[in-house]
Amino acid sequence: MALIVGLGNPGQEYKGTRHNVGFELIDKLSEKLTITLKPGNGLFFLGKGKFKGKNVTLLKPTTYMNRSGKAVSKALAITGNSPADCMVCYDDIHLEIGRIKLKPSGSAGGHNGMSDIIERLQTRDFPRLRIGIGNDFKRGRQSEYVLSPFSRSQRKLVNETLEVASDAIITFLRVGIERTMNEYN
Repeated sequence: MALIVGLGNPGQEYKGTRHNVGFELIDKLSEKLTITLKPGNGLFFLGKGKFKGKNVTLLKPTTYMNRSGKAVSKALAITGNSPADCMVCYDDIHLEIGRIKLKPSGSAGGHNGMSDIIERLQTRDFPRLRIGIGNDFKRGRQSEYVLSPFSRSQRKLVNETLEVASDAIITFLRVGIERTMNEYN
């Protein structure tokens, strides 16, 4: 059983922004795994399906990025998954555009959505997939940067990266985090 969470902000005004690459990854996985997401209990969009005989749940919180933990903890309670079975996918300014990095656990790394998840779950021990969005912003302008869209040339690279990231998640579903890290990091 696996819960795959993509972080982002709900609403049209955030669509296509750097902060929403987690949502975009869930949309790509939804297509590949033919899992339809539907509104959950007001905290998220959720879709359930099977992959290679395993139950898979896809999740997009609607709580806004900084309150993602509320949605993730509720989804874990509903699905019966443990944090160790919950892969969280999100944007990372510490990775250049075009890079992904998988980890079995770790800190929030300054990401407010991850901080809230760690605080709510009371553990750092859950896998994550970080999607590079770069850090080409002036001091004090991080918020504007992550809420801005990619340039046209960056968008092409991001789309390719999301394809690789979706393959990495599918590999994770088949073989687990350690082997997936060996293949994709």
